[in-house]
Amino acid sequence: MPPGFRLAENLLSLRERRETCQERDKAMNKADLIDRIASGAGISKVQAGSAIDTAMDSITGALKKGDRVALIGFGTFSISQRKARNGRNPQTGATIKIAARRVAKFTAGAELKKAVNRGK
Repeated sequence: MPPGFRLAENLLSLRERRETCQERDKAMNKADLIDRIASGAGISKVQAGSAIDTAMDSITGALKKGDRVALIGFGTFSISQRKARNGRNPQTGATIKIAARRVAKFTAGAELKKAVNRGK
């Protein structure tokens, strides 16, 4: 067996493993969402991107004001208050104070839950 053959065989094996990991860790990003919306609605990618940006800005603005955003069938975005608490620095073990803060929360709606549980 020629020496270069073993190297090519190992590279192919690495490529197959990487592709398998990529399939398992598949996630839709913003660009993928823009593509789907553009093709589904028959609009340009620029228009779809603008629509997504406007939707995210609107949701963010409402949450900043303390409002809830309910998208029937999809879910509800809301703000939750976390109290101040003590924590530990994992490197030193020293006690640190963690300040109170507001956090964004998403609760899936009934239709989204059903769709996810139905599978592919």
